[in-house]
Amino acid sequence: MLTIILLFISNIFMTFAWYGHLRYKNAPLFYVIVISWFIAFLEYCFQVPANRIGYRHFSASQLKIMQEVITLAVFCVFSTFYLKESLKWNVVVGFLFMIGAVFFVFKKW
Repeated sequence: MLTIILLFISNIFMTFAWYGHLRYKNAPLFYVIVISWFIAFLEYCFQVPANRIGYRHFSASQLKIMQEVITLAVFCVFSTFYLKESLKWNVVVGFLFMIGAVFFVFKKW
């Protein structure tokens, strides 16, 4: 459970580092890059421990697919509430396919 919590926190920072500046179109690119790198550093402070702890219980592939699904969930909320973009049906369908990917990665074959 700690791995999932840390992945959520890291993905919140990551999403803001990568996309948060889109609301500030007039901000100088240099400032945006420096601020994004600082936020990305905070993301790594949660991502690296999440993977270290998680690798005791999950394979690298399982950690990766978990991270991708969490990233999409965080991004859907972020883009809807922070960027004020509507969540379209094709994004929801894509997200459902990712959940299907979780099934295949975690299933013991």
